[in-house]
Amino acid sequence: MKLRHKGDATKIEAQMAPMIDIVFQLLIFFMLTLKILAPEGDFNINMPIGQAQADDESDMQLDIKVRLLASPDGTLKQVALGTRQLGNDERVFDRLNSEIITIVGRPGAGENEVEVEIDADYGLHYGNVIQAISACTGKIDPITKKPVRYVEKIKFAKPRPPGDAQ
Repeated sequence: MKLRHKGDATKIEAQMAPMIDIVFQLLIFFMLTLKILAPEGDFNINMPIGQAQADDESDMQLDIKVRLLASPDGTLKQVALGTRQLGNDERVFDRLNSEIITIVGRPGAGENEVEVEIDADYGLHYGNVIQAISACTGKIDPITKKPVRYVEKIKFAKPRPPGDAQ
């Protein structure tokens, strides 16, 4: 039996150029096969501007105002639609959705120009804001499994400092 000596071993080097070529080919393949669905990432949301404006937009009345109050620990304390209190239980966003549809009228009409302003407390958990956006914009049709839009325009109120209650 012949044993190899340590000096006889040749060092095998990995070539980087073919590996980089393969990575770029995979990247191009995934970019070309990506299919973006229309409802994904299509949030027609107007974020508040950092400073006050002195134009006609400040005089514009919003159709629907949703207020989300937070507890000191960041959980949802209360949801209000205008002056009406909707509560804070697990069905509050279903009630919000029902109220929005009664205000807007026929779902999926598309011709309404209703705008919703969401006024969330500074410390509210992000998931509650997303649930409010989902409840205001529409729902999934149980028969066709496609989204039905009520409201296309969502606007956020200017953030208030923590502890500032209105």
